[in-house]
Amino acid sequence: MTMQDLFDTIKPEDIQDNIFKLIGSDWMLVCAGTRVHYNMMTASWGTAGILWKKPIAIAFIRPQRYTMLFMEENPGYTLNFFDEKHRNILNLCGSKSGRNIDKMNVEGLDTMETPSGNLIFKQAKLALECRKLYFDDIKPELFLSFDLEKIYTKKDYHRFFIGEIINVYRAK
Repeated sequence: MTMQDLFDTIKPEDIQDNIFKLIGSDWMLVCAGTRVHYNMMTASWGTAGILWKKPIAIAFIRPQRYTMLFMEENPGYTLNFFDEKHRNILNLCGSKSGRNIDKMNVEGLDTMETPSGNLIFKQAKLALECRKLYFDDIKPELFLSFDLEKIYTKKDYHRFFIGEIINVYRAK
């Protein structure tokens, strides 16, 4: 099946889903790499909006996550959102490292390459394809009012990647 068979390409401003629900409670798979070698991880932190006059999405990755290598080495990434029936896959991809299991062969997930060379999942209901524009590390000394110890007990502050949303794929 081709991308055109499975997905409509829509504009970011035509996304009908609630982005707070998609990221915060439905969760997403952040995916980076190539068809030959990639990794993905479940995330419930992120955001989307307008920055620098562009539609953007921001992914947050802890330094010890295997996906970090792929995010750093590749020019783009995707954020993939699924229906509730895929919750077990999201749980697996959020609790097991690609260093220890072959996430490229997770049962119930099939990738397809976008024209830009990024990977999305055929089972996704929505996928945001992003081209990296900027990254930085969370700096604890810049927090104004926040209890860091509850979130960062290991002092493993996230790196965030700001990506321009170059394509949005919605399942047919």
